[in-house]
Amino acid sequence: MTKIITQTDFKNLKLFHRGKVRDVYDLGEHLLIVATDRISAFDVIFNEGIPNKGKVLTQISNFWFEYSKDLIENHIITTNVKEYPQICKEYEIDLDGRSMLVKKTKPILIEAVVRGYLSGSGWNQYKIDNSVCEITLPNGLKESSKLPNTIFTPSTKAEIGKHDENISYEETVKIIGKENAEFIRDKSIEIYQNAAKFAFEKGIIIADTKMEFGIYKDNIILIDELLTPDSSRFWSKEKYVEGKSQPSYDKQFVRDYLISIGFNKQPPPPEIPQNVIDSTSKLYIEALKILSGKDLQ
Repeated sequence: MTKIITQTDFKNLKLFHRGKVRDVYDLGEHLLIVATDRISAFDVIFNEGIPNKGKVLTQISNFWFEYSKDLIENHIITTNVKEYPQICKEYEIDLDGRSMLVKKTKPILIEAVVRGYLSGSGWNQYKIDNSVCEITLPNGLKESSKLPNTIFTPSTKAEIGKHDENISYEETVKIIGKENAEFIRDKSIEIYQNAAKFAFEKGIIIADTKMEFGIYKDNIILIDELLTPDSSRFWSKEKYVEGKSQPSYDKQFVRDYLISIGFNKQPPPPEIPQNVIDSTSKLYIEALKILSGKDLQ
């Protein structure tokens, strides 16, 4: 039976940060990032976990970090639990497949959002004034339309329970400086375009994604997760139809269920039915298989 981990409790390790999905431990020189099976929707964390979700997210991230390593340095040191510091040894079984030992960086406090298609908050803004993050777009675009050009639409990095807010590129420059903003914008678009081309050939449209960056030894590197169903919209190329919301390889079943019961998007969360949990788990595993050609390890 699959063990579901919704919260880690590694008593001999120093908990550094607990996010919506990931628990981060401070090992001194390095950090240990553990992807749990927690699921959040509408910025609310639910009590139930999604089987294998943390392992899928970790393995998809690892795939893309390896794929993009010639474009930019990333934070991964190793994902092999046998190579972790001795203090982690007693937790190897729980860490295996869902964790990564990473470099310590100074996080850059914006979300680097890149869009190739018009969806989500971008579509909502476009309907108001034909723009996204103050980037004017052509008239006549529909929901899920492919954009004429990839656009960089950053957002603030909010605390748990709060919403990220879209900001303009000019505001980004004010927050992190012109040189850093230019580098992150250009590198994010380059990574996205390379990955989107690869995924499209495999049958997945990456509609948009968000990346995070940190400073390590005076260089900007990729951190956190990369191009996962949690940080991106993955659509089926085969099922894509412009002009409506698309089925996606993520927590779509959870969102659809919550909308169907009129969830008010505030804690406490309702219980998620087992059939919704199982369907969501299958979608995550399917995305990994399509992209990497590998089964869940």
